[in-house]
Amino acid sequence: MTFEEFPFVVPDIKKVTKKFELYLSNFASAKSAKEQLSAIKKIVKLVEEVTTQTTVISVKYSIDTRSEANQKAQDAIDEFGPQFQALYNRYYKAVLGSKFRPELEAKIGSFFFKKAELALKCFDEKIIADLQQENKLSSQYGKLVASAQIPFDGKVLNLSQLGKYMQSTDRSIRKKAAKAYFGFYEEHESEFASIYDQLVHLRDGMAKKLGYSNYVELGYARMGRTDYDADMVAVYRDQIRQEVVPVWKKSIRRQSKRIGIKNPVFYDLNLQFLSGNPTPKGGKDYLVAQAQKMYHEMGTEIGEFFDKMVDQHLLDLEAKPGKQSGGYMTYFPKYKMPFVFSNFNGTSGDVDVLTHEIGHAFQGYSSKDIKFPEYRDPTMESCEIHSMSMEFFAWPWMELFFKEEQEKYRFTHLDSCIDFLPYGVTVDEFQHFVYEHPNATHEERCQEWRKIEKKYTPLKKFNGFPFLESGRYWMRQNHIYVSPFYYIDYTLAQVVAFQFLVEMREDRSKAWAKYVKLCRMGGKYPFTVLLKKNHLRNPFKKGSIGKVIRPVSKILDGIDDSKM
Repeated sequence: MTFEEFPFVVPDIKKVTKKFELYLSNFASAKSAKEQLSAIKKIVKLVEEVTTQTTVISVKYSIDTRSEANQKAQDAIDEFGPQFQALYNRYYKAVLGSKFRPELEAKIGSFFFKKAELALKCFDEKIIADLQQENKLSSQYGKLVASAQIPFDGKVLNLSQLGKYMQSTDRSIRKKAAKAYFGFYEEHESEFASIYDQLVHLRDGMAKKLGYSNYVELGYARMGRTDYDADMVAVYRDQIRQEVVPVWKKSIRRQSKRIGIKNPVFYDLNLQFLSGNPTPKGGKDYLVAQAQKMYHEMGTEIGEFFDKMVDQHLLDLEAKPGKQSGGYMTYFPKYKMPFVFSNFNGTSGDVDVLTHEIGHAFQGYSSKDIKFPEYRDPTMESCEIHSMSMEFFAWPWMELFFKEEQEKYRFTHLDSCIDFLPYGVTVDEFQHFVYEHPNATHEERCQEWRKIEKKYTPLKKFNGFPFLESGRYWMRQNHIYVSPFYYIDYTLAQVVAFQFLVEMREDRSKAWAKYVKLCRMGGKYPFTVLLKKNHLRNPFKKGSIGKVIRPVSKILDGIDDSKM
């Protein structure tokens, strides 16, 4: 089936509950571990059916938030999700309390039980209404961002479509586009501030109902982190400050010289070269065709996989009215296929989607035959390794997309990956402040954001933009609203992806084999164990960031940007 043919079904909580309770009853009355495993298989099949139904709805809603049918279905699953989670937690309790637990652990593996125990610490039926409200507020944020209709250059554009103008070689256009982009956030500041404030208090309240001192602890548990904590993340952030911020400063000064602006403002940093940033040499159809050629040359399995993505219409790539911003990969367990969503805007980011999100998708596809969902899906920092590493594995094929600008792209891509790390930890430290001080006012949150911003990105200037100078930049970051504590995962994965970059330059086939092995492992192990099993450095260990960033910085220094 193509995506358009996937059934659009809103799950009925009463019918789902009836089936779930039957299987739970079968599990409870089982006379052996074998019988309990049979009941588990039925539960997993039901879960995958329901998960597929809710995922189809969420994808269709993100593609067109203006559709009444999509909105109604999304509202329904916002209500349904926490109720279904309550059922799933009853399953976890049953498995954890099984009289045949030793035999089950021998068959399933102990990590499943650790994940189940952590999940139970994140949920109680007394927070169902709070979780439903959290879903509604997250959907409200997404719809507000998607509602942007900004007159610019004789057109009406959404926020994603403004991205091209924010990279213009004409400084006045860059500034004007930035004014238009952040003008939308300024115009709707009270709405953005209100949604976030409600989310913060809601999450803090849930944490306290569950016995946590604040949402930081609950947030880490909801992210499935069994092998590291906030203290370890703080040590990691400090390594970024010590080892990467000096590299970032050097990069900004190098860019300043390259674009001929002595004191660049933040919107100048979107321009890498006076000759213009590298841009893909065709639209969506051209890029997809080039991606097909690239993946077939990269490997038989990934080439065949990408063909399926195209043939089954599992790529929705172009920006359009009513479509949510950003990009993502999701997965339909019933069909054993992923889906990629994006908003092409004519920049190099369009190619990044066809590498980054396809990296996610290839991992999902590679893990499709793992029986338990808990083992199929890694935690987020592990997921991002697959996507960010794929960006580097695609480097040899950049001529297909950028032609004569291929080297310019590689330089820009690596430079931006290094530059991202200080911003990524800024987002993370800000969220720790917010949830450790849930009663802070909107103004206090903004002041703290600016303080942290200056700590990690001290050369970033907002002259002429008082809205941003006063610390409002964070409101554009989707993850801060809908995925608290997710953002640090990107930076952790970037550090690991850099290791793949260095290794593939030494022995590409060996590095690719290691990458495919990592993808096939899915989420069978926690983050630090996956790294150990694949002989990759642990970012939390002191000294590791310096050892990773130095060879990567050398690669960047070895590219002559003066000729671009």
